[in-house]
Amino acid sequence: MVNFVSAEFYFVDAMKRDNKDFKPYEPLGYSEEEMLTRSRQFFEYMNQRRSVREFSDRPVSREVLDNIIHAASTAPSGAHKQPWTFGVISNAELKHHIRELAEKEEFENYHGRMSETWLEDLKKFGTDHIKEFIDVAPYLIVVFKQVYELDEAGERHTNYYVNESVGIAVGFLLAAIHYAGLVALTHTPSPMNFLEKALDRPPNERAYLLIPVGHPAEDAQVPELSRKSLEEIMFMH
Repeated sequence: MVNFVSAEFYFVDAMKRDNKDFKPYEPLGYSEEEMLTRSRQFFEYMNQRRSVREFSDRPVSREVLDNIIHAASTAPSGAHKQPWTFGVISNAELKHHIRELAEKEEFENYHGRMSETWLEDLKKFGTDHIKEFIDVAPYLIVVFKQVYELDEAGERHTNYYVNESVGIAVGFLLAAIHYAGLVALTHTPSPMNFLEKALDRPPNERAYLLIPVGHPAEDAQVPELSRKSLEEIMFMH
């Protein structure tokens, strides 16, 4: 009896070997001991990452930002469509304009849109509708998701798993920011369509996150928090 499943995979593998669009994967080749050490060190390093709301206006090299964005762009995406755009804003007037628009939305959130439960959960963070960090941080990164692809001729093409893809890219972005020794805050002044208008983005882009990036203020403080244990977030069969 012919094993059609095995035959199918053999056929696909043969196609890949003969396809110039594929190349052999080059594994990093770490030993078991190295993998254990690296995985532990990476956890310990990432466990130091915190969301910061108090920034210094100390400058950050543009090249550092370029490398961070490049790192984020290595994230996997549905059908490799890479449905993201990263807007980097350093212009002081534009940052202030964005702050004014964000605070307008946040005022509505804190004074009517948010539920009492939500507001109660936010008390321990001491947040309100005032967003001074938008002015102070040397850079704002505005992450946009491309809900569909728009080519140079103005034709639409489908993007796949857009929210998932952009979410993974943001995870890479935050890790790269932390690895560079900088701090960030994932800010969501919902609704965020004011960002699309303020930055004159094309119709296929929707604002996903507003992320100030820079050095922490010298007297910056963060809430004393604990993370869920491994047993609380993981199960195995």
